[in-house]
Amino acid sequence: MGIDDRLADVRRSLERLHPHEAHAAVAEGAVLVDTRPEFQRRAAGTIPGALIVERNHLEWRLDPASSGALPEATDTTTRWIVLCDEGYASSLAAASLRWIGLPRATDLIGGFQAWRRAGLPVTPAVG
Repeated sequence: MGIDDRLADVRRSLERLHPHEAHAAVAEGAVLVDTRPEFQRRAAGTIPGALIVERNHLEWRLDPASSGALPEATDTTTRWIVLCDEGYASSLAAASLRWIGLPRATDLIGGFQAWRRAGLPVTPAVG
């Protein structure tokens, strides 16, 4: 199975959200998690209120049982909505979160780029 097949398989197991659905879910208590590296956030901007957790730290920061858990990671029922730049890596990241016991984890279809195209709030790029 190649990556394209694996990605399609993973996405079938997620209740992925379009940008406006994710925006509404955040208003209802979900947590939007931006996993993009710092250089992408600096170049393109960020989403106000999104929790910044780069991909290589994600599982340790969001697992409530981890000694490295963030204060937002209080229990396994949190609805985490992971985003990357275009919505590919975030699907795999959401699947990984589910694998460690966070069953409500999902991702943002189209990532940051789709959020911005949808006209939702974005902070300006830094440089």
